[in-house]
Amino acid sequence: MKSGVLCFGLITCCFYGYSQQAGTSLSNSIQASTSSKSPIDVLNEADSVLTLQDSLYIFNLIDSMLSAEPVRETSQMALRVAYNSNITSTGRTIGIDQFGLSAGATYYHKSGLYADVSGYWSKEYEPDYYLTIASAGYMISPVKRWSLLAEYSRFIYTDPGPDVVIPYTNNIGVTNFINFRPVVLRLDYYFYFGEKNAHRIMPGLGLNLEKRNWKGIDRILFYPSVNILFGTEVITEYFPYANTRLGILFRIRNGLPLYYTQDKTVFGDMNYSFSAPLSVTLNDWNFLISYIYNIPKALPGEELALTKSGYLSATITRYISFK
Repeated sequence: MKSGVLCFGLITCCFYGYSQQAGTSLSNSIQASTSSKSPIDVLNEADSVLTLQDSLYIFNLIDSMLSAEPVRETSQMALRVAYNSNITSTGRTIGIDQFGLSAGATYYHKSGLYADVSGYWSKEYEPDYYLTIASAGYMISPVKRWSLLAEYSRFIYTDPGPDVVIPYTNNIGVTNFINFRPVVLRLDYYFYFGEKNAHRIMPGLGLNLEKRNWKGIDRILFYPSVNILFGTEVITEYFPYANTRLGILFRIRNGLPLYYTQDKTVFGDMNYSFSAPLSVTLNDWNFLISYIYNIPKALPGEELALTKSGYLSATITRYISFK
């Protein structure tokens, strides 16, 4: 496939790509924070920061595969660098030191197999270079309007420290796109595992509006979308040993615990997101700028301070073709 086919470096579909690797839930990523963040905080923010942004790569790639003219297939290397304002992580107006950078390299074989390595850096985290994601997957379009991507990812956090427990270090999942131009239907499923397990399901609806060969530009693509994230989390519930004042007083005087805990898995809607990406392809280069707005929702039993917020991102990708 020619360079325009491999838009966006073939994905690191995380949190989701992730979205979603959240240590507690996607919605935790919207909480305000004024201090440097540990790897566990990064996990709590993964669903909204990585998942949806990386899924833009998936859409752009598969859409290009479907719309490309019949050409001789080739293997490709894609190199990319990206910026995002991290505004979803802070819940506040973007500041001078509140930003994130990422870089990645993807090799795509014409058979549909691919491998990707991506790194993430931000002054908001401690250490600054906090995450590396290695992924491998396979892409296929079984029929004209349906595209399918299956992927495994490994999350490698930098120096988490002996006291930090990272619940999710792997994910495996499937992304589906059904293209009825200009309408695109999407359905993702991802399973996260490690110290804990979690499921993520994200249906979506988008529009594909493009202009080709305009004033020296190979392709301009605007593809707004709305997505709903559903998922599971393990919620810890507290129950009192005693329900009377006398019983409580007895336990206090004898140094006995007042509560016992039980873990409960809950399922529900976790986030509503709206994205407005604009992609420009010129020869072997692609430029993407997008705005994403998140409306987080607490799962049953979760007690979280949630804030609606949005962030900007920009990505530059360079493609290298191999015969």
